[in-house]
Amino acid sequence: MLNWAVRYFPILRVLETQVGDGGPVLEIGSGSFGLARFYHGRVVGCDVNFPYVPEKNMLPVRCCGTRLPFADSSFEAVVASDMLEHVHPDLRLEVINEALRVTRRLAVFAFPCGNDAHALDERFLDFLRRRNMPPPCWLEEHMQYLFPEQDLFRGFGDDWKVESFGNECLRFHDWVNRREMSYAWNLLFRACLRLAPGSVEAGLRWMDRAPFYRMIFVVSRQTSQGVGNNGRT
Repeated sequence: MLNWAVRYFPILRVLETQVGDGGPVLEIGSGSFGLARFYHGRVVGCDVNFPYVPEKNMLPVRCCGTRLPFADSSFEAVVASDMLEHVHPDLRLEVINEALRVTRRLAVFAFPCGNDAHALDERFLDFLRRRNMPPPCWLEEHMQYLFPEQDLFRGFGDDWKVESFGNECLRFHDWVNRREMSYAWNLLFRACLRLAPGSVEAGLRWMDRAPFYRMIFVVSRQTSQGVGNNGRT
């Protein structure tokens, strides 16, 4: 649960300042919970599978991120949190372009970035295996491809403004991963998020320091024109 808060709280701040209480937000790769667990508005969640009952404020849609079943400019904002690293490198740009096609205002992409982050997850996987503990599915999937790099968001046209910032230092990410293997720690994290979410957010913001595990990119539309070829090709 704390791992989710770490990556979604910064995205919530972006949505609150740039979107407010606009129309529904689309999340690509949402799973059954995702952004909807923290966002107060409506979320359209897209994924290839929903293993659990989705959150009440989520409309689940089964689809692939490279071919979204929505018209151009259908959403105020699109979010893709910790999903690009699960996509084959040859298809990542297609996911980005699809997100830009269906957003009216902005798209937020968050993902573990670079070799240091990948090496950290490799060490965590080795830690679990040496203790005969089954690794979570997301961790095994992280081993399939190298993590995305920042240059994935270079070369956009004048119709888009690209901003980025780091999220979650490497050491804190490793600490959270190991603690969340404990049922007692998970209960503590859930209680803190329920009883004192503001204090938790303040603490997590203090952990947003280099070297970062995750990078967050905010791609904002600068014109009212249709997407066309505005994305990267």
